[in-house]
Amino acid sequence: MFDAVSGEIRTRILSTFILAPPILAAIYAGASYFTLMLALISFIMAWEWGRLCGGVRFKPPGVALVIGTGLAVILTAAGHMREVLFLIPAVVFLVYLLGRRFKEGSPLWLALGIVYIAVPCIALLWMRDLPGIGREVLLWIFGIVWATDTGAYCAGTLIGGPKLAPRLSPHKTWAGLAGGVVAAALVSGLLVGLTGAGFALWPLVCFGAFLALVGQMGDLFESSVKRRFGVKDTSHLIPGHGGALDRFDGLLTVSPVVVAFLLLMGEKIAL
Repeated sequence: MFDAVSGEIRTRILSTFILAPPILAAIYAGASYFTLMLALISFIMAWEWGRLCGGVRFKPPGVALVIGTGLAVILTAAGHMREVLFLIPAVVFLVYLLGRRFKEGSPLWLALGIVYIAVPCIALLWMRDLPGIGREVLLWIFGIVWATDTGAYCAGTLIGGPKLAPRLSPHKTWAGLAGGVVAAALVSGLLVGLTGAGFALWPLVCFGAFLALVGQMGDLFESSVKRRFGVKDTSHLIPGHGGALDRFDGLLTVSPVVVAFLLLMGEKIAL
């Protein structure tokens, strides 16, 4: 049994090491490369959400969701934030109407997918363009999310113990929650020290631990959606993780929270 568990952990860690280099390369290469990568990931996540809420058979509502999500990301990257503010509610309305027209089981859940996916992607694009700190902020966010996922999985699998929320996700434990928080705090401090950008260490260590909680709440939310629709994984694209939504669910909740924090600190959004 221990060998089987160790094998699962090795698969997840190996998948993380395979996924990390292209993401890190896109962050370092520049805004255009990061936009292309994020647009691709957003297309995949929207496709998975369409299959999750609308069934395996892909219909026009799912197609509209994928196109609308990708278009929101591309328009944001091109500097058309004002237009995106109108696009997102328009796509919600359109996908909902199409969902009813094609008799989808949950048209509202399907339509809200663009909010769940596009808004965090827009947040990431905005942070990438922050003068002087954009790249460091993104590296810090991805590092925290990856550390949370890996720490939570390893601690939860190896230690076990009481379940965190058995009705939402039967495999998550309090030990996993603690492991994710500790791992995120450690990685947050390490990355702050390595960047040398003059950020305050201990406040960001604490904030990293808080974001681990936010990320795991996002994980629980996605688990509850999958449970609602009777799905184990959103797809099978990533060995050991499932789909892109399974891998990036924490990022989808963490990135808007970081943007809210930055806005409170005085950053501005140009419309």
